[in-house]
Amino acid sequence: MSRTVLCRKYNEELEGLDMPPMPGKKGEEIYKTVSKKAWQEWQSQQTMLINEKHLNMMDPNSRKYLQAQMERFLSNEPFDKAEGYVPPEK
Repeated sequence: MSRTVLCRKYNEELEGLDMPPMPGKKGEEIYKTVSKKAWQEWQSQQTMLINEKHLNMMDPNSRKYLQAQMERFLSNEPFDKAEGYVPPEK
């Protein structure tokens, strides 16, 4: 049976990540409080932000910006979205 967590984004018990997504305390915190579903959604948002805002991941300011947006996204606070993105019609 898969591991479940009380997801801080959805406030319900959902399947947890298989392993911490990053090293250190932040990775452990995400592993314990964020569901696989929420993390996958963040990964999509992060990719769009990197591409649309032409972020350089070698730049410490770009990494700080993404970290702040990740916290906002996972905490259900307003976060920056890729401007001009139109989701595909179903």
